[in-house]
Amino acid sequence: MQKILFSVSESEFRAFAGPIETACRAAGLDPTISKQPQDPTSIDYIVFSPDGPIADFSPFTGLKAALSLWAGVERIVGNETLKAPLARMVDPGLTEGMVEYVTGHVLRYHLGLDAILATQRGRWAPELAPPLARNRTVGILGLGALGAACGLALASLGFSVAGWSRRPKEIDGIECFSGDAGLNEILRRSDILVSLLPATPQTESILGAEEFALLPEGACLINPGRGTLIDDDALLAALDGGPLAHATLDVFRTEPLPADHPFWEHPKVTVTPHIAAATRPETAGEVIAENIRRSEAGLSLLHLVDRLAGY
Repeated sequence: MQKILFSVSESEFRAFAGPIETACRAAGLDPTISKQPQDPTSIDYIVFSPDGPIADFSPFTGLKAALSLWAGVERIVGNETLKAPLARMVDPGLTEGMVEYVTGHVLRYHLGLDAILATQRGRWAPELAPPLARNRTVGILGLGALGAACGLALASLGFSVAGWSRRPKEIDGIECFSGDAGLNEILRRSDILVSLLPATPQTESILGAEEFALLPEGACLINPGRGTLIDDDALLAALDGGPLAHATLDVFRTEPLPADHPFWEHPKVTVTPHIAAATRPETAGEVIAENIRRSEAGLSLLHLVDRLAGY
């Protein structure tokens, strides 16, 4: 029997408890799921989200692993009371959702759909025809599971795709860069820039005034990664007097985005309410169940977090 505690919001518990239990039983496990443990020392696994009540993991002395429902783990990775292994969520449904979001907005910018829709007042505007995808460069900041999947999808459509990561990588179909010089090169090339980096001290405000100034004139930004990647004031300045033509933002430093934030009313900003990559209960349940199965079998966890790197 595996004792699983959910430290999640009430809505997440309602959405995920059933699919995770079903997936566990399909994997040959015998789960007991609870939200309020009688004995913390008896808990084997904690399914965790930052919306949940647990901040102190020290009572859970028998804990085998903490399994995050979220792809981002910046709000737990530094918790010194968590001694057990921590796995982040890499969910096929989440990845598919991110690919669809990024591809949709890249095509929106590439095809100039905003400008076309703005001319629907009896004006014939053949000059709005876009170049071919092969003549447009998309830069991807972050080449983890999500960034690589988005880059490969865009490359399959013919876009010239360049990607940047902290550590050197090789991905067929994506021209890969790393390091400070590599970041500058990506920025200079990117007609459309997509930021999918994790939130770490090293990526805090990685896109600021100097970085925005390197972008080509008329470049567009898509940020479904983390709100902390962007210096908000520098972004607004780059939109008002710099090279940026438009920004689509799905994540923010404060969420929900305050009603008086200038992003809401800015004519060159599209706000979406953190919808790019939602965790799907059924597919996420399979990931959680597989990690519990692996742990019970003495195998290493999938998507194990490097606590020093922060992701």
